[in-house]
Amino acid sequence: MDPVIIVGAGPVGLALALALARHQVPTVVLDDGAGVSPEGARSTVLRADTTEFLARIGYARVAADGRAWTSWRTLRRNRELLHLPLPDDELLHLAQHRLERGLRDAVSATPLIELVHDSPVSEIEQDEDGVSVHARRTWWRGSHLVGCDGPRSTVRKQLQLRFPGRTAADHYAVATVRVDLPFPGEARLHRDAHSDRAQVSREVTARPLPDGVWRLDWRLPVRQRPLAPDALVEQLQATLASWHEGTVPGYELVTTADYTVQQRLATRFQVGRVFLAGDAAHLLGALGMQNLDEGLRDADNLAWKLALVWHNCATERLLTTYQQERRSSVIARLRAVDQAMPLLEPATPLLEARRSVLSGSLRRNATLLSDGSLGRGRLGAAPAYPERNRPSLSPALSPTSPGVLVPDVPVVTPDGSADRLRARLGRGFLVVLVAPGTGVWAVEHWLGAGLMPQLSEATRALPLPAELLVTEEYPSAPPHTVLLIRPDGHLVAALRGCRPDDLWALADRARGGSAELPTPRTAGVARPTDTRVGSDRA
Repeated sequence: MDPVIIVGAGPVGLALALALARHQVPTVVLDDGAGVSPEGARSTVLRADTTEFLARIGYARVAADGRAWTSWRTLRRNRELLHLPLPDDELLHLAQHRLERGLRDAVSATPLIELVHDSPVSEIEQDEDGVSVHARRTWWRGSHLVGCDGPRSTVRKQLQLRFPGRTAADHYAVATVRVDLPFPGEARLHRDAHSDRAQVSREVTARPLPDGVWRLDWRLPVRQRPLAPDALVEQLQATLASWHEGTVPGYELVTTADYTVQQRLATRFQVGRVFLAGDAAHLLGALGMQNLDEGLRDADNLAWKLALVWHNCATERLLTTYQQERRSSVIARLRAVDQAMPLLEPATPLLEARRSVLSGSLRRNATLLSDGSLGRGRLGAAPAYPERNRPSLSPALSPTSPGVLVPDVPVVTPDGSADRLRARLGRGFLVVLVAPGTGVWAVEHWLGAGLMPQLSEATRALPLPAELLVTEEYPSAPPHTVLLIRPDGHLVAALRGCRPDDLWALADRARGGSAELPTPRTAGVARPTDTRVGSDRA
C-alpha cells in the first residue's frame, strides 16, 4: 500500500508522522519551507497527556527541553486570589523552536518517514484507491492525506471547506525576557500589578522557560493596535518593578511579538481520504488555552485509526470517527470559552463593579481564570470520547467510564517487565487485568493462574493488534476487572472477569465493526523502496 502523505512539517504534522511510524505505517511529509526553526517568542504549554505522547513517539528529550512549573498563582494588585501547587509532570512549558527541532531530530532517526522540504502543495486529486498530490514539479501518491498545514491551509482550500469563526477573540503583547524574578519556577496571572491607571494592559501572565527566561503576556483590548517598541519596554519595566518593590531589575529582552487569537473551526475534518488536523482544522487560544495540545490530540486520535486501515485490520468506516470525536471535542471547548469570556474580561472599574453584581467577583472566578492556562476543567482538560454521546470535557467522569483518558498506573508485562501504562500506548490496543499481588509474586506464579491463561488466549484472538498487561490496582476498578484501552489511551470498556466473546465484540466495535477485510498486513512491514513515489508527470 502507498504511504500516508502529510502536508505540513510543523509540530502536528511531524508528531503525526512519528505516531504512524510507531504503528509501522510509512509516511511522506511535504514541507513548504526549508526545515529551519528559528528562535522566536512563540512557546507552548503541554499537558501531561500530550507530553507523554511526544515522548513515546520518539521525542525523548521533551521534558529536558522544557520547564515544569512548581505552582500557579492568581493575584489582583497585592491580593492573592488562588494558589495551586503543581506536580512536576502536570505541565511543561517549552519554546516552539525547541519543540520543532526535537521533533525533526526524531523524524531524521526514523526510516519510515520521508521528509521533503521546499515542496508547497498546489493540487490534490483523490479516488477510491488513494490520493495524488502535486508539490512543485512532483506528483506523490498516497493511501490517505492529512493536511497539517496551518491556518491558511492549502489542503483545506483544495477541499473547498469553510473556516468560520472570530477573527479577533483575544489580543496579547508578548516578550521573552532573561531575568531573575522573586518567584522562581512559579507561573502567575496578575491583574492590576501596578497602580498606574494609564497602564496599557491591566493583566499580565508570567510563565517560566528554561535557562532563566520568562515569557510575559500582556492582554490588550482586542481592537488595539500593536504596542510600539517604546510602549512595550515601558510596560515591561513597570511590570518588573511591581514585582521588585518598585525597582527595575537587570534584564535582557530576548524577543517580542504581538498576536491576535482567532477562534475558528473547519466545517469538516474529513473529505474522503483527506483529513485536516491542528491549525488547519481549528484555532482556539483565548484565555490561555493551547491550540497545539488539541492538534497533538488530533494526531494521536487519527494515527491509530489510519494504521488499522492501512494494515487491513479495519475498514474506512473507522476513519469517520475521527471527525465525530475530535470536531465535537473542539466545539465543546469553543463553547466553554464563549461562556467564560464575558466573566473574565479585564474591565474598567465601573464595568468591573457592574460585573461583580451580575456574575460574581474575580475571586469567585479565579479558578475559571486559571483553567485555560493550566489545562483543567472545560477550558483544557483532556476530552473523553463516550461511544454514543458527544465528547465530554467533564472532569467528574470515573476512570472506568467508557471514553475517558486512562490514568497512568504501573503495569507488568507477561515477561515480568515493569512499566507505566501510558508508555505502552501507541502500538496497539491494551488489555489490562487488575490483579492485586502481581507486584509481590514472581511472574511464573501468576502467569498460569486465575484468569491469565484464558485472558492471554482471548487477547491473541482479538481482531486487531493487542498487548496483555497486569496492574496491581486501577482507580474505581475492583480486582479481576479487565480493561480494554485504545492505542490513544482512551478506555473502551471495563469488564468484570474475562468473557472472550464480550472482549472480542468490544474490540470489533472499537475498530468500526466487522466487515470483509483482506488478510491483515504483518506488523512491522516497512514500505518497499519502489513505493517511494516521486516522479515527474507530464
